[in-house]
Amino acid sequence: MNASIAERWEQVQERIARAARRAGRDPGEITVVAVTKTVSPEQILEAYACGLRIFGENRVEEAEEKIPQVQALLGREAAIQWHMVGHLQRRKARRALSLFEVIHSVDSVPLAEKLSRLAVERGQPARILLECNVSGEASKYGFPLDRWEDDAAQREAFFEAVARILSQPGLEVIGLMTVAPIAPDPEAVRPVFRRLRALRDALAARFPHGSWVHLSMGMTDDFEVAIEEGATMIRLGRAIFGERPA
Repeated sequence: MNASIAERWEQVQERIARAARRAGRDPGEITVVAVTKTVSPEQILEAYACGLRIFGENRVEEAEEKIPQVQALLGREAAIQWHMVGHLQRRKARRALSLFEVIHSVDSVPLAEKLSRLAVERGQPARILLECNVSGEASKYGFPLDRWEDDAAQREAFFEAVARILSQPGLEVIGLMTVAPIAPDPEAVRPVFRRLRALRDALAARFPHGSWVHLSMGMTDDFEVAIEEGATMIRLGRAIFGERPA
């Protein structure tokens, strides 16, 4: 018999608490973004009833269809927040800003500049995270940073990009995001999370006026290791909603 969303969420909370304790952290420091790719509005309402308040979508098109449906079912006063966790194309930036409170996947200076112009136009800051490819996987988006600790050219190119992004009006950079490789053993991706945390610390030292609060890292298969390595946001789909339809 399949577990309910409420049962899965209870198990997730227990796992988060245990991982946080192992790292000497407060579980309250960790924000869960419930990823709702292919999840129905009714399932989202079920998760909302369990206490989840932050939901993530991968695609602008699906969000445009789903968010108004969820909002209509919950009512205008519902305290719900939406995050963009998938790749964002520049041509969809305007639509994304009208849908999402936080964009996790800013992976280039041109995208940041576009979001800056739109945020100024809207008169409302855009809260963003910088997506970093610290694993070196060719299939992954993000600033290329797989060798940032040893490759001065790669590191300085990124720091130059960050300086340009921080100078843009209307942007609030709140941290970094990464997507780890899929691995049978979560321990195999621990170095990826560790590398992102070290990069965040290096940025905080280089740009102390910035806000480097968040590390968005860890998904269903590896979130406990991510928490042990300092994640403040974890993005969970299957752990909460079960397997997606094929």
